[in-house]
Amino acid sequence: MNKPKKQSEVELKARELLKERGITLDHIAELVYYLQSSYHKDLTMELCLENVDRVLSKREVQNAILTGIQLDKLAEQKKLEQPLQKLIDTDEGLYGVDEIIALSIVNVYGSIGFTNYGYIDKQKPGILEHLNDRSTGECHTFLDDIVGAIAAAASSRLAHSWEEEN
Repeated sequence: MNKPKKQSEVELKARELLKERGITLDHIAELVYYLQSSYHKDLTMELCLENVDRVLSKREVQNAILTGIQLDKLAEQKKLEQPLQKLIDTDEGLYGVDEIIALSIVNVYGSIGFTNYGYIDKQKPGILEHLNDRSTGECHTFLDDIVGAIAAAASSRLAHSWEEEN
């Protein structure tokens, strides 16, 4: 019988921050399903959730979540110096640091993650559409890319494990 892995303080905080920002594991698993269902006819949400959970257990992912969400929160509170405050508030197109943090997550499971991430970042399905809605008054400049990257990494992990099993 597998004993549940004890989560570190960093992992617990990363998961707590996602929840605090309205992101559930189901939201991310739905993105994984969106990315992978056309390739795997027997894909289940349970398998998608399992892969999301495994991605969230990686320290690089936890660090990216902590950093990105803190920057989003500081931007909402108007606690950043200009011009950084405006760049993050508006998710200015040439800023790009939010994507760099996301790429640290995408890279965890190989190069297929890059294509998964690029695709989902352009399509903005599910929760990503909400996170990109600027009318809410919330700042998700980093969070939308982080959530997309977690889904892309989980999709990559799933694709690798599916190939090994089949």
